[in-house]
Amino acid sequence: MAEPSQQAADDREPILQVRNLVKHFPLTQGVLFKKQVGAVKAVDGISFDLYRGETLGIVGESGCGKSTVAKLLMNLERATAGEVFYKGQDITKLSGRALKAVRRNIQMVFQDPYTSLNPRMTVGDIIGEPFDIHPEVAPKGDRRRKVQDLLDVVGLNPEYVNRYPHQFSGGQRQRIGIARGLALNPEIIICDEPVSALDVSVQAQVINLMEKLQDEFTLSYLFIAHDLSIVRHISDRVGVMYLGRMAEIGTDEQIYDHPTHPYTQALLSAVPVPDPEAREGRERIILTGDVPSPANPPSGCRFRTRCWKAEEKCATETPLLAVPERFRGTSTPAAHESACHFAEVKDVVGAA
Repeated sequence: MAEPSQQAADDREPILQVRNLVKHFPLTQGVLFKKQVGAVKAVDGISFDLYRGETLGIVGESGCGKSTVAKLLMNLERATAGEVFYKGQDITKLSGRALKAVRRNIQMVFQDPYTSLNPRMTVGDIIGEPFDIHPEVAPKGDRRRKVQDLLDVVGLNPEYVNRYPHQFSGGQRQRIGIARGLALNPEIIICDEPVSALDVSVQAQVINLMEKLQDEFTLSYLFIAHDLSIVRHISDRVGVMYLGRMAEIGTDEQIYDHPTHPYTQALLSAVPVPDPEAREGRERIILTGDVPSPANPPSGCRFRTRCWKAEEKCATETPLLAVPERFRGTSTPAAHESACHFAEVKDVVGAA
């Protein structure tokens, strides 16, 4: 995929702007008289931009808040605080018809193709259901033809409209989910780990399909995944999340070849390398301890309890997501946003 330069991205107007987005789930005690005693800080103040026609990959460990971010952007979960601007309009404040109108342009492809499709509905009904919600997109007489066209677009036989989900393989079901996401001609598709439940060979087919559709329909993707190699293959920019916050964000070259945050470096060092010689020469970064509970995150830098660089400053001051001071004003690939007091480039052998 062609990579837009950072300067090109800066010159464009974002189609989606996320500012200080927060989602806390309350923890309560009691049966009749419930009292809040704390909160799970699933997402705790993240900000990023998504530009038209680009793919922003979001990576991180399980429980870091990636899927919660996806639900907040769709307003499936109400944000505790923060703003999400779609073309300048804050969608976190919308409801009813206004929210329905925005959701036509922001669609979602879910993680599990086995549970995201209703087993009692035919493929034609599943893909055509968005037309019942937004009848202005397709008159009733044209819906069957449009559903067949969508099946053809995602590489399935248009004659499969009367089949049920159980009659398809996992990869075919995910193609059906993508066709449903495309039905309303959206501008943004949020992909919540869309290939994690698929075989490796099928993953490649679905990723190639998504890239083809992006070029054809000028789609913007927010692509959430665990697999760092897949994220690099499809993404123009990558954001790394840790415990509800963004640790580092930049172009795929900046993140994969010039990581400055210790957590990103640790993730990249764990990527399997097929070349035995490269595998022998690489440095493996092994993190100590467990991921802290999001109900009681560490003070200051949230990664400090597992970081080999941690100092007293890390416990008292929360690092800002910004270009490190030593790289500001330079054209080096290391000049990208990183939330670390001691950010520096580390060559993680075999990361590419």
